[in-house]
Amino acid sequence: MRIKSQKDFWSGLMFIAAGVGFALGALNYSFGASARPGPAYFPFGLGVVTALLGAFVLFESLTLERDDADLVTRFAWKPLLTIVGSIIAFGVTLPSLGMALALPLLIVIASLAGDEFRWRDVLINCVVLTVGSWAVFIVGLKLVIPLWPAFLTAGG
Repeated sequence: MRIKSQKDFWSGLMFIAAGVGFALGALNYSFGASARPGPAYFPFGLGVVTALLGAFVLFESLTLERDDADLVTRFAWKPLLTIVGSIIAFGVTLPSLGMALALPLLIVIASLAGDEFRWRDVLINCVVLTVGSWAVFIVGLKLVIPLWPAFLTAGG
């Protein structure tokens, strides 16, 4: 069988690997019930859907003819390492800086991975995504996530 689209082929494999990884990782947690889902419920479902999407993209890469322009020539290490570094920075700083500072830090670092960095757009993203994350995770889902830096809330 011939690969007809290298980008779709490798993207499909990446999605399958990530989806299977999340689904397998979720097996270490409790699923709960449909009415009261446990911590494994969402990552397992997301992992399965991601792996299925990857399988679909992989299948298309082997069956649909594409232009020769979508050959994979080199791996983009800088964006990959920048995004992974921003996620690591978020995970390390969340307990001490809280969501109000750790999430904007994640957004600023991740924005540096792209070719079109504009402070105005990054700051708008910081505000919208931080307020949205606060509304969904802290207010809506009632998750215990520190909102403010530890040095501001330690005494009170």
